[in-house]
Amino acid sequence: MNREEWINRLKEVQPMLFDGLRRMVAIPSIRGKEEPDAPFGRGPKQALEEVLKIATELGFHTKNIDDKIGYAEYGENRADGAYYGVFGHVDVMPLGEGWNSPPLSLTLREGKLFGRGTLDNKGPILSNLYALYVLKENGVTFDRPVRIVFGTNEETGFGCVKHYLTKEIPPTFGWTPDCKWPVVYGERGRLKVRVSVPESMVADLYDFANCKLLHTNHRGEELGIAYHDEDFGMMQLRGETFGIEENQHYVEWTMCYPASCTKSDLLNQITAQLPEKATLEVISHWAPVLYDKSSKYVQALQQVYTDVTKSDSIPVTTTGGTYAKIIPNIIAYGPSFPGQRDIAHLPNEWIGVKDLETDTIIYGLALLALSNMKEGMK
Repeated sequence: MNREEWINRLKEVQPMLFDGLRRMVAIPSIRGKEEPDAPFGRGPKQALEEVLKIATELGFHTKNIDDKIGYAEYGENRADGAYYGVFGHVDVMPLGEGWNSPPLSLTLREGKLFGRGTLDNKGPILSNLYALYVLKENGVTFDRPVRIVFGTNEETGFGCVKHYLTKEIPPTFGWTPDCKWPVVYGERGRLKVRVSVPESMVADLYDFANCKLLHTNHRGEELGIAYHDEDFGMMQLRGETFGIEENQHYVEWTMCYPASCTKSDLLNQITAQLPEKATLEVISHWAPVLYDKSSKYVQALQQVYTDVTKSDSIPVTTTGGTYAKIIPNIIAYGPSFPGQRDIAHLPNEWIGVKDLETDTIIYGLALLALSNMKEGMK
């Protein structure tokens, strides 16, 4: 088939995709109480079982890994276990107040599909599943299996993908449809720290915070951490908060940092700026992710996006964090288009009908591009 024929086939599968999304949105897959057979609660387990049921109905081989994560697979297994992987999630954020339609019912209104999980991330991961289904039904083959992987703990800790890597090897290459368009080849590091002082040093703490954090351009010059690079640009400081814990006064903040520095670089520089008797504590940390933007994979995926959208975009980086922080060899790829912000976790979460169709076309053609990849391409 030529490109236009493939696009038509991917459009034709949309009613099936909508039905699958309707089934998934109906499940309140919010993290709940841990149970022996439901490690992240009943809702996420039910969503995993339902999406694997959908995949089975579509003719895929499926696997449930300890009720934490599972996948649908297409293609012949290889002796080395290599595969391509698309990693999404079926858990969602709490529903919240202020919905104009039932949050657990897929509602079409003004060209948009409303419901919790439509954008984050049930709609996009199902888009990949149905795109692969179209290729499967039309006899496309790959040099290694393709997995559509369904996590159940993305919103509250990434425990699902951490567990996945204790049972399965990482993919050769893949993506997570849980960010933005176009290709996102890098994710900033994220380091949250706390500086604490005793009661007698409160004035020194506030002097430190005022001079080094609050009344600055939030690039870290005053702390000696104004790192930057071509891929990520300047350091970004954000989220300054104050508090008291166990008679210690503290200030916390987060650094979204480029790959030109390390966690140790940051901690050493900050330590040198601390008031006397202050202590520095790491609250959380994610290292930067940086994939080779000149690789054949990234270039192929970027070409698909630019061809479909008729844009002149280039691969980008993000301050966000996705499964690419945990799963080696994957990048973020869609689904939000430029200008679509602050939709996913709020009441009235939605995805556009045409956007979902375009997503499916892009993912289908991207998978088709993978089918044309030869052994050893990077």
